Amino acid sequence: MSADCTAPPRAYAVRSQLVRVARKVAPDGGAVVEQQRADDVTVALPGGTQPRPGQFDAAAVPPGSADETVRSPLGLRPSGNDGSLEVEPSGAKRRRGWFGRLVVVLGWIALLAGLTGVGLHYSSVSSEPLVLAASFTPYLLVGSLIALVLLLITRAWRSAMAAALVTAAALWSQLPMFVPDGTAPPGVDVAVMQSNVLFGQADMTAVVQAVRDNRIEVLTLEELTPAAVTRLEAAGIADALPYRYLEPANGGQGSGIFSRYPLEAGSKLTGFLLNNVRVTMIHPDLGPVAVFQFHPIPPNLDFAAWTSEMRTIADLLDQQPGKVIVGGDFNSTFDHSAYRKLLNDRYADTAELLGVGALPTWPNDRSWGPVLGLDRVLVAGGHATEIHSLTIPASDHRAVVARLRL
Repeated sequence: MSADCTAPPRAYAVRSQLVRVARKVAPDGGAVVEQQRADDVTVALPGGTQPRPGQFDAAAVPPGSADETVRSPLGLRPSGNDGSLEVEPSGAKRRRGWFGRLVVVLGWIALLAGLTGVGLHYSSVSSEPLVLAASFTPYLLVGSLIALVLLLITRAWRSAMAAALVTAAALWSQLPMFVPDGTAPPGVDVAVMQSNVLFGQADMTAVVQAVRDNRIEVLTLEELTPAAVTRLEAAGIADALPYRYLEPANGGQGSGIFSRYPLEAGSKLTGFLLNNVRVTMIHPDLGPVAVFQFHPIPPNLDFAAWTSEMRTIADLLDQQPGKVIVGGDFNSTFDHSAYRKLLNDRYADTAELLGVGALPTWPNDRSWGPVLGLDRVLVAGGHATEIHSLTIPASDHRAVVARLRL
């Protein structure tokens, strides 16, 4: 830049790395700075007077004097009304405008949401509000990533560091659901389908068609009513799955298991408000395989019962030896500690085994759904080779189809 030395002093803001500048060149306030290079500045005095050689050399001027020259990565700024310039201190914080401050506030709000999600995931506190909130943990965890981006943009470095730590904790909490657990070893494949049929109102013809299309061998159903059983029979369920153990009931209490292979020792499990059942399937290649169908009460309807029933499920599974297939609407997700307690050295969630994520299934009758993965297939003594969900018309749950290898 150049300057007219006869013009009134002008304020300059020079920003360049390692710029050599004069803090206050002339007491009469007439100094103007002209940048020559990134590390060289020429000072012009009023009336065209040129400075003496070395006059403004940093080595020649005592530090702190009016004519001190320094190096600054940020450049110059006006000093007072006399037209002189001073160094903007190195590393000085630039003042944020209202928009920058707003972005920082939004970043912290998002960060608190992410931190809440991490806390809910790892919390084992038995509290209904916390359990219900934990259902939405994955969506809260996204807040930590949003916070990290916003705080980095605004160069709020300390806050961004906090956001990075929370983001790391969030990713760690969800990692098991997104990283496949190896590959299935050789064995016998068994196709399983799990479906909640919404008080028996679901399209039973579609259920039977899904069984045929996916060559299902074991079907677990919740909210099975006597009328729904009649419609299943009319749709030809016996042709695909001729064996059954059913505990149908009106409302959402009923349940049942259908199988391609003979069933033995069917029983209705005690300790549940809704019907939960167990059978032993006699597979031609595997021999006896235990099959459970679970449907604990939703925690928002009876929290104490839900807590008790989740413990009962854990006890029943721990006591069951051998190969086990489990299908159910657990009214809980991977982010509930009560559900994760079911997954131990023997039992694994098929969605977790294959690293497909939460696999949300409910609610499927809303334009914004599904958002929660309530319907799960578990396995003990095996692995999984495939899993997906599908829509059953007139049901509020997506069905889950899993191909197990036992």
